Amino acid sequence: MSAAEPPLVGILVGSESDRERMQPALDELESHGIAHELEVRSAHRTPDAVAEYCRGARGRGLRVLIAGAGLAAALPGVAAAHTDLPVIGVPLRSSKSVLDGLDALLSIAQMPPGVPVACVGVDNARNAALLAVRILGG
Repeated sequence: MSAAEPPLVGILVGSESDRERMQPALDELESHGIAHELEVRSAHRTPDAVAEYCRGARGRGLRVLIAGAGLAAALPGVAAAHTDLPVIGVPLRSSKSVLDGLDALLSIAQMPPGVPVACVGVDNARNAALLAVRILGG
């Protein structure tokens, strides 16, 4: 993968502290030679920035979005509300969660009709990347 390749996969996290748990997705995409980017944008703290990123994703050449989120895990659903690209949600454990990631899992898996979001297992960013690879046909 050359540095000049435009990213095909956009990875969103709501907080810089989520980067470490999303690193397996970055590593997996790198191992497949798939250009990607990671952005920190919160569905709760910076909702306009999330909407702007997702609305412009296709125009920038992105083909899949991966969104990692804990607790209420709104980020994947908000992303899906602002793009027609496939969105893969990664529920993340949080030290603030009383349900050890189950809250995030249910929030992502139980999207309302018309807001499709794929959901992988709790803290399983690698599987999100592997799903993105399959969506891209690689």
